[in-house]
Amino acid sequence: MKSSPTSHVPLPTSVHFLGICGTAMGSVAAAMRDNGFVVSGQDDNVYPPMSTFLAGKGITITQGFRPEDIPAADIIVIGNAMSRGNPAVEAVLNRKLFYLSLPETLKQFFLRGRHNLVVAGTHGKTTTTSMLAWIFESAGLAPGYLIGGLPENLGQGACLRDSKYFVIEGDEYDTAFFDKRSKFVHYLPELVILNNIEFDHADIYKDLDEIKTSFRRLLNIVPSEGMVLLNADDPSCVEVAKDCPAPLLEIGFSENAGQPIRNPHQKDGISSFELFDHVFQVPLVGEFNIRNAAMAVSAAHFYGVPTPEIQKALTSFRGIKRRQEVRGEAGGVTVIDDFGHHPTAIRATLTALRERYSEGRLWAIFEPRSNTTRRAVFQQELPRAFDNADGVFIAEIARLDQLPPAERLNPEKVVADIAAKGKPAYYEATADDIIGKLTPLVKRGDVVVVFSNGGFDGIHQKLLDHLA
Repeated sequence: MKSSPTSHVPLPTSVHFLGICGTAMGSVAAAMRDNGFVVSGQDDNVYPPMSTFLAGKGITITQGFRPEDIPAADIIVIGNAMSRGNPAVEAVLNRKLFYLSLPETLKQFFLRGRHNLVVAGTHGKTTTTSMLAWIFESAGLAPGYLIGGLPENLGQGACLRDSKYFVIEGDEYDTAFFDKRSKFVHYLPELVILNNIEFDHADIYKDLDEIKTSFRRLLNIVPSEGMVLLNADDPSCVEVAKDCPAPLLEIGFSENAGQPIRNPHQKDGISSFELFDHVFQVPLVGEFNIRNAAMAVSAAHFYGVPTPEIQKALTSFRGIKRRQEVRGEAGGVTVIDDFGHHPTAIRATLTALRERYSEGRLWAIFEPRSNTTRRAVFQQELPRAFDNADGVFIAEIARLDQLPPAERLNPEKVVADIAAKGKPAYYEATADDIIGKLTPLVKRGDVVVVFSNGGFDGIHQKLLDHLA
């Protein structure tokens, strides 16, 4: 064991991750490997880009959760996708091994004594965290960071260097099967960005009020010398922050915003806006990305990053894998990958892509895969989310057998509701079925965007191969 230079808490020398291919788990595993730790892991969902990313770091991943594959590590980090009954989890408990959740691992060994900037909210966390971390990195402040994605500028989703600053994506999902609090309550926030609040995670939250309670708990631990940056345009954010004990700044397009976003403009894939009497540009499209950038700018401003450094970093921001990521072009058709899995995110992305690709037709493919969209929670909202698409394909619900029929989303009805508006819409169960139906329908100049928070059977490359 060795000690952290900041916290003086003994650090493990070997760590084994159960569920290592989760975005955050994999990012932290890679960062710990970069810092000289012996890192290994197990998972049963091993697919790119995370699998290739970890392999490039020299991390051994064992397929499946066989107990005999658990090494003699100092710490077993148990991901929040793990549950009782999993053979590896049962082995850890029965052998009385030392285990922690991922948020506990971060708090115990990497977050103490630092200025922690936590980016929270239902949407925009990954993009905002990536921009903020890149601003600090570009300005020479060398932050630590943990991001639920792979930012192009940074090359990896986590960096656990010894730094005054730690920029972290604050997820409201629960911590682990043995800790049902939201992950972000472990992150010792000094500054919190609260982007927006909507209902999500129907597998752990009963309703929007329960989610609001979780965000109130986050704001309640921001110190009096810290700061909360709030979306002034979101009534739920304003409500949650009503009795916030920390200093508060409302940012948004609303006239009531304490710091208004002025003169937003989008052209040729670049958005510009005015904040703090300065103009900023970022090579992303969509009003939601302007707000994301404004939040990152405001956080950097709070910590005294010079405005020219912020402007330079935003201009050079290259985005995140799986967020409006162009995967390729074949036969004159552009294929885009997007992580969107909530009706609001899907709608916002399609609106932005319609602005960016105004000439050709825009096709949307959606896999209901998240724990919320697999359920009937958004049965009414989903058809409206695709209003800006010219054609829509909905796939079969992932892990169909894990939900009672009465609780499931009905994808055929989503398709019927979209088709009733006179728009081409199809239910095709698999990625191969979708490709077979879509390929003869597209033509040169069209754009196809795939919405999924999983691998979706490699649909992006398969589609490009067929189009070629």
